[in-house]
Amino acid sequence: MNASEAHLDYLIRLGDNALVLGQRLAEWCGHGPALEEDLALTNMSLDLIGQARLLLTHAGELEGKGRDEDALAYFRDEQAFRNWTLLELPNGSAKHDDYAVTIARNFLYASLQVPLWEALAASSDAMLAQIAAKSVKEARAHLRHASDWMVRFGDGTDESHRRAQQAMDRLWPYTNEFWSTDPVEEQVSATGVGVPTASLRAQWSATIDATLALAGLDRPADTGFLSTGKLGVHSEHLGYLLAEMQSLARAHPGARW
Repeated sequence: MNASEAHLDYLIRLGDNALVLGQRLAEWCGHGPALEEDLALTNMSLDLIGQARLLLTHAGELEGKGRDEDALAYFRDEQAFRNWTLLELPNGSAKHDDYAVTIARNFLYASLQVPLWEALAASSDAMLAQIAAKSVKEARAHLRHASDWMVRFGDGTDESHRRAQQAMDRLWPYTNEFWSTDPVEEQVSATGVGVPTASLRAQWSATIDATLALAGLDRPADTGFLSTGKLGVHSEHLGYLLAEMQSLARAHPGARW
Protein backbone atom coordinates (compact mmCIF):
# COMPACT_ATOMS: atom_id res chain seq x y z
CA MET A 1 0.00 0.00 0.00
CA ASN A 2 1.46 3.37 -1.02
CA ALA A 3 1.14 6.62 0.91
CA SER A 4 -1.79 7.94 -1.17
CA GLU A 5 -3.79 4.75 -0.70
CA ALA A 6 -3.12 4.77 3.03
CA HIS A 7 -4.14 8.43 3.27
CA LEU A 8 -7.46 7.68 1.57
CA ASP A 9 -8.12 4.58 3.67
CA TYR A 10 -7.36 6.50 6.86
CA LEU A 11 -9.86 9.24 6.01
CA ILE A 12 -12.50 6.65 5.19
CA ARG A 13 -11.87 4.90 8.52
CA LEU A 14 -12.41 8.13 10.41
CA GLY A 15 -15.49 8.96 8.37
CA ASP A 16 -17.00 5.50 8.70
CA ASN A 17 -16.49 5.50 12.47
CA ALA A 18 -18.44 8.73 12.78
CA LEU A 19 -21.12 7.68 10.28
CA VAL A 20 -21.85 4.26 11.76
CA LEU A 21 -21.99 5.45 15.37
CA GLY A 22 -24.08 8.41 14.26
CA GLN A 23 -26.55 6.00 12.67
CA ARG A 24 -26.69 3.89 15.84
CA LEU A 25 -27.35 6.92 18.03
CA ALA A 26 -30.05 8.11 15.63
CA GLU A 27 -31.97 4.94 16.45
CA TRP A 28 -32.70 6.45 19.87
CA CYS A 29 -34.56 9.40 18.32
CA GLY A 30 -38.07 9.25 19.75
CA HIS A 31 -37.09 6.35 22.04
CA GLY A 32 -34.81 7.95 24.62
CA PRO A 33 -35.40 7.23 28.31
CA ALA A 34 -36.23 10.91 28.89
CA LEU A 35 -36.91 13.85 26.60
CA GLU A 36 -33.63 15.54 27.51
CA GLU A 37 -31.67 12.38 26.66
CA ASP A 38 -33.64 11.88 23.46
CA LEU A 39 -32.52 15.33 22.35
CA ALA A 40 -28.97 14.84 23.62
CA LEU A 41 -28.40 11.65 21.66
CA THR A 42 -30.03 13.09 18.55
CA ASN A 43 -27.67 16.07 18.72
CA MET A 44 -24.67 13.77 19.18
CA SER A 45 -25.81 11.78 16.18
CA LEU A 46 -25.93 14.97 14.14
CA ASP A 47 -22.45 15.94 15.33
CA LEU A 48 -21.08 12.58 14.21
CA ILE A 49 -22.86 12.62 10.87
CA GLY A 50 -21.53 16.14 10.32
CA GLN A 51 -18.01 14.84 10.96
CA ALA A 52 -18.65 11.97 8.56
CA ARG A 53 -19.80 14.36 5.85
CA LEU A 54 -16.63 16.43 6.10
CA LEU A 55 -14.34 13.41 6.20
CA LEU A 56 -16.01 11.49 3.38
CA THR A 57 -16.21 14.60 1.20
CA HIS A 58 -12.48 15.11 1.73
CA ALA A 59 -11.83 11.43 0.99
CA GLY A 60 -13.82 11.62 -2.24
CA GLU A 61 -11.90 14.68 -3.38
CA LEU A 62 -8.60 13.02 -2.56
CA GLU A 63 -9.63 9.87 -4.43
CA GLY A 64 -10.50 11.90 -7.53
CA LYS A 65 -13.03 9.44 -8.97
CA GLY A 66 -16.11 11.62 -8.67
CA ARG A 67 -17.49 10.00 -5.52
CA ASP A 68 -19.00 12.47 -3.07
CA GLU A 69 -20.09 11.98 0.53
CA ASP A 70 -23.41 10.43 -0.56
CA ALA A 71 -21.75 7.94 -2.88
CA LEU A 72 -19.37 6.86 -0.14
CA ALA A 73 -22.07 6.63 2.51
CA TYR A 74 -24.87 5.02 0.52
CA PHE A 75 -23.30 3.08 -2.32
CA ARG A 76 -20.59 1.02 -0.68
CA ASP A 77 -21.24 -2.50 0.56
CA GLU A 78 -20.29 -3.56 4.06
CA GLN A 79 -16.92 -5.04 3.04
CA ALA A 80 -15.87 -1.56 1.91
CA PHE A 81 -16.64 0.02 5.28
CA ARG A 82 -13.69 0.56 7.61
CA ASN A 83 -15.31 1.40 10.96
CA TRP A 84 -14.35 -0.21 14.24
CA THR A 85 -16.64 -3.14 15.01
CA LEU A 86 -17.55 -1.67 18.41
CA LEU A 87 -19.52 1.08 16.70
CA GLU A 88 -21.78 -1.17 14.65
CA LEU A 89 -22.99 -3.31 17.56
CA PRO A 90 -26.67 -2.95 18.49
CA ASN A 91 -27.74 -0.51 21.22
CA GLY A 92 -28.28 -3.37 23.65
CA SER A 93 -29.05 -7.04 23.22
CA ALA A 94 -30.99 -8.96 20.62
CA LYS A 95 -34.06 -8.60 22.84
CA HIS A 96 -34.09 -4.90 23.69
CA ASP A 97 -32.11 -1.67 23.62
CA ASP A 98 -30.20 -0.81 26.75
CA TYR A 99 -29.21 2.76 27.54
CA ALA A 100 -26.24 1.54 29.59
CA VAL A 101 -24.78 -0.12 26.49
CA THR A 102 -25.16 3.06 24.46
CA ILE A 103 -23.58 5.21 27.17
CA ALA A 104 -20.72 2.75 27.78
CA ARG A 105 -19.91 2.66 24.06
CA ASN A 106 -20.02 6.45 23.81
CA PHE A 107 -17.69 6.60 26.82
CA LEU A 108 -15.18 4.15 25.35
CA TYR A 109 -15.23 5.88 21.95
CA ALA A 110 -15.18 9.51 23.08
CA SER A 111 -12.38 8.81 25.57
CA LEU A 112 -10.22 7.99 22.54
CA GLN A 113 -11.63 10.56 20.12
CA VAL A 114 -10.67 13.51 22.30
CA PRO A 115 -6.90 12.78 22.23
CA LEU A 116 -7.13 11.54 18.65
CA TRP A 117 -8.72 14.73 17.35
CA GLU A 118 -6.26 16.77 19.42
CA ALA A 119 -3.37 14.96 17.72
CA LEU A 120 -4.92 15.23 14.26
CA ALA A 121 -5.29 18.99 14.64
CA ALA A 122 -1.55 18.99 13.81
CA SER A 123 -1.94 16.72 10.76
CA SER A 124 0.09 17.47 7.63
CA ASP A 125 -3.23 17.18 5.80
CA ALA A 126 -4.50 20.73 6.26
CA MET A 127 -8.15 19.83 5.65
CA LEU A 128 -8.02 16.96 8.13
CA ALA A 129 -6.42 19.29 10.67
CA GLN A 130 -9.32 21.72 10.27
CA ILE A 131 -11.88 18.93 10.64
CA ALA A 132 -10.08 17.70 13.76
CA ALA A 133 -10.02 21.15 15.35
CA LYS A 134 -13.80 21.37 14.94
CA SER A 135 -14.51 17.78 15.93
CA VAL A 136 -12.53 17.79 19.17
CA LYS A 137 -14.95 20.32 20.67
CA GLU A 138 -17.84 17.97 19.94
CA ALA A 139 -15.94 14.95 21.24
CA ARG A 140 -15.25 16.71 24.54
CA ALA A 141 -18.95 17.39 24.98
CA HIS A 142 -19.78 13.76 24.14
CA LEU A 143 -17.21 12.57 26.67
CA ARG A 144 -18.61 14.80 29.42
CA HIS A 145 -22.10 13.46 28.79
CA ALA A 146 -21.03 9.81 28.75
CA SER A 147 -18.76 10.19 31.79
CA ASP A 148 -21.51 11.84 33.81
CA TRP A 149 -23.89 9.01 32.99
CA MET A 150 -21.32 6.33 33.79
CA VAL A 151 -20.98 7.83 37.27
CA ARG A 152 -24.77 8.07 37.64
CA PHE A 153 -25.18 4.45 36.67
CA GLY A 154 -22.28 3.12 38.69
CA ASP A 155 -23.08 5.12 41.82
CA GLY A 156 -26.83 4.73 41.47
CA THR A 157 -29.05 1.76 42.22
CA ASP A 158 -27.94 -1.84 42.34
CA GLU A 159 -29.67 -2.38 39.00
CA SER A 160 -28.05 0.60 37.27
CA HIS A 161 -24.65 -0.46 38.63
CA ARG A 162 -25.14 -4.02 37.41
CA ARG A 163 -26.18 -2.94 33.93
CA ALA A 164 -23.34 -0.45 33.57
CA GLN A 165 -20.78 -3.06 34.61
CA GLN A 166 -22.37 -5.62 32.32
CA ALA A 167 -22.21 -3.17 29.41
CA MET A 168 -18.54 -2.42 30.03
CA ASP A 169 -17.70 -6.12 30.33
CA ARG A 170 -19.46 -6.87 27.06
CA LEU A 171 -17.97 -4.02 25.04
CA TRP A 172 -14.44 -3.97 26.45
CA PRO A 173 -12.96 -6.71 24.22
CA TYR A 174 -13.88 -4.71 21.11
CA THR A 175 -11.56 -1.89 22.21
CA ASN A 176 -8.59 -4.11 21.34
CA GLU A 177 -9.18 -3.06 17.73
CA PHE A 178 -8.22 0.51 18.70
CA TRP A 179 -4.68 -0.59 19.48
CA SER A 180 -3.89 -2.95 16.59
CA THR A 181 -1.49 -1.01 14.37
CA ASP A 182 -1.52 -1.97 10.68
CA PRO A 183 0.17 -0.74 7.46
CA VAL A 184 -2.37 2.07 7.00
CA GLU A 185 -1.57 3.60 10.37
CA GLU A 186 2.15 3.07 9.84
CA GLN A 187 2.01 4.91 6.50
CA VAL A 188 -0.05 7.89 7.69
CA SER A 189 2.11 8.19 10.78
CA ALA A 190 5.25 8.28 8.63
CA THR A 191 3.85 11.08 6.45
CA GLY A 192 2.39 13.07 9.36
CA VAL A 193 -1.16 12.67 8.12
CA GLY A 194 -2.34 10.57 11.06
CA VAL A 195 -1.31 8.89 14.26
CA PRO A 196 -1.36 5.26 15.40
CA THR A 197 -4.12 5.01 17.98
CA ALA A 198 -1.88 2.73 20.04
CA SER A 199 0.15 5.83 20.89
CA LEU A 200 -2.91 7.26 22.64
CA ARG A 201 -3.62 4.23 24.81
CA ALA A 202 -2.14 5.68 27.99
CA GLN A 203 -4.29 8.83 27.72
CA TRP A 204 -7.37 6.75 27.01
CA SER A 205 -6.67 4.47 29.96
CA ALA A 206 -6.21 7.41 32.32
CA THR A 207 -9.60 8.82 31.33
CA ILE A 208 -11.29 5.44 31.61
CA ASP A 209 -9.77 4.62 34.99
CA ALA A 210 -10.58 8.00 36.54
CA THR A 211 -14.27 7.78 35.59
CA LEU A 212 -14.62 4.13 36.58
CA ALA A 213 -13.16 4.98 39.99
CA LEU A 214 -15.75 7.72 40.50
CA ALA A 215 -18.49 5.37 39.35
CA GLY A 216 -17.37 2.49 41.55
CA LEU A 217 -17.14 0.26 38.50
CA ASP A 218 -14.44 -2.29 37.76
CA ARG A 219 -12.14 -2.04 34.77
CA PRO A 220 -12.84 -5.21 32.76
CA ALA A 221 -10.07 -7.74 32.30
CA ASP A 222 -8.24 -7.61 28.99
CA THR A 223 -8.78 -10.47 26.55
CA GLY A 224 -7.11 -11.73 23.38
CA PHE A 225 -10.18 -11.06 21.23
CA LEU A 226 -9.52 -8.82 18.22
CA SER A 227 -12.30 -7.51 15.99
CA THR A 228 -11.42 -6.51 12.43
CA GLY A 229 -13.96 -3.94 11.25
CA LYS A 230 -11.30 -1.46 10.15
CA LEU A 231 -10.00 -4.13 7.78
CA GLY A 232 -13.47 -4.59 6.26
CA VAL A 233 -14.34 -7.81 8.11
CA HIS A 234 -17.39 -6.99 10.20
CA SER A 235 -19.90 -8.51 12.57
CA GLU A 236 -23.27 -9.70 11.34
CA HIS A 237 -24.80 -6.42 12.54
CA LEU A 238 -23.34 -3.97 10.03
CA GLY A 239 -25.25 -5.37 7.05
CA TYR A 240 -28.59 -4.74 8.77
CA LEU A 241 -27.55 -1.23 9.80
CA LEU A 242 -26.49 -0.37 6.24
CA ALA A 243 -29.63 -1.86 4.74
CA GLU A 244 -31.71 0.57 6.78
CA MET A 245 -29.39 3.53 6.28
CA GLN A 246 -28.93 3.05 2.52
CA SER A 247 -32.33 1.79 1.40
CA LEU A 248 -33.86 5.12 0.36
CA ALA A 249 -30.79 6.33 -1.56
CA ARG A 250 -30.49 2.99 -3.37
CA ALA A 251 -34.19 2.92 -4.23
CA HIS A 252 -33.90 6.40 -5.80
CA PRO A 253 -30.31 6.75 -7.06
CA GLY A 254 -29.45 10.28 -8.08
CA ALA A 255 -32.49 11.78 -6.37
CA ARG A 256 -32.18 15.19 -4.72
CA TRP A 257 -34.47 16.75 -2.12
